[in-house]
Amino acid sequence: MLNKLRENIACILERDPAARSKLEVITCYPGFHAMVVHGVAHRLWVAQWFWLGRFISHLGRILTGIEIHPGATIGRRVFIDHGFGVVIGETAEIGDDCTIYQGVTLGGTRLYKGAKRHPTLGKGVVVGAGAQVLGGFTVGDGARIGSNAVVVKPVPAGATAVGNPARLIEAKPDSPEATTPNAQAAGSQAEPANTLKSSSPPLSPCDADWDAAPLKALLEKGTPVSSPLNLGESPNDSAGFTAYAVDPGAGDPLVKVLHELINHAAAQDARIAQLCQTIEAMGSQVKGQTAPLDAQRLNKLVDE
Repeated sequence: MLNKLRENIACILERDPAARSKLEVITCYPGFHAMVVHGVAHRLWVAQWFWLGRFISHLGRILTGIEIHPGATIGRRVFIDHGFGVVIGETAEIGDDCTIYQGVTLGGTRLYKGAKRHPTLGKGVVVGAGAQVLGGFTVGDGARIGSNAVVVKPVPAGATAVGNPARLIEAKPDSPEATTPNAQAAGSQAEPANTLKSSSPPLSPCDADWDAAPLKALLEKGTPVSSPLNLGESPNDSAGFTAYAVDPGAGDPLVKVLHELINHAAAQDARIAQLCQTIEAMGSQVKGQTAPLDAQRLNKLVDE
């Protein structure tokens, strides 16, 4: 028991940069308190002191805001970060070295007593804030569940699940998951990341045709895109995993839409200017020409 407590303290100090000392972890971390209370409640539950185990877990819920059924099985070095609003059901199983953020529910979708109703998390699983993992299936070792994802189907080892309903996304080539056999198997079944790739090389402003698909994708999903009117995004960008549903590299989708519209207007301006030059070369005079759109300046203003 003491060894397990030491391991829990050490894993918190390792994974949370805000933790400064063992005393701080012992006195100020509700996730640590919840693990201590659950250890006592679970022992009572296994010994068939059901009411007392449930009552101890209820006291832990009042103290920490984390509700863990005493029947749940939790491995070693499990870190519940912040923890408020976490709910872990009776038949849930959590493997070693897992990390769970606030607002997570490991719940069930069936009401049959004695059945496996809650999920099993493998070793090293990370579950982002607000995620809902519902059902008696398995989330494989090293898998990651994105913030606010709703997972109702098994997740292969090393995979990342995001969205509602959750879908699997491809791991980046340089990520550890991409080099494991399980991740490669998962990638073959996963949907492509929400990144639109151009099937042709970038076109010059006068040749570029307006493609509404990237703009539509930005409005609906707010994910990085690549289009003939190149916004500077890499075609390999993907939604990825973030514990708090924030992708620092993705930027504001509304800003991206404005950049897309400005670039499109600049491309049309260039085409019109070329048409005017062609007409004047044929001997006709074009009246009412306006100054070309300064796309670079407008994009800078949007960013500011």
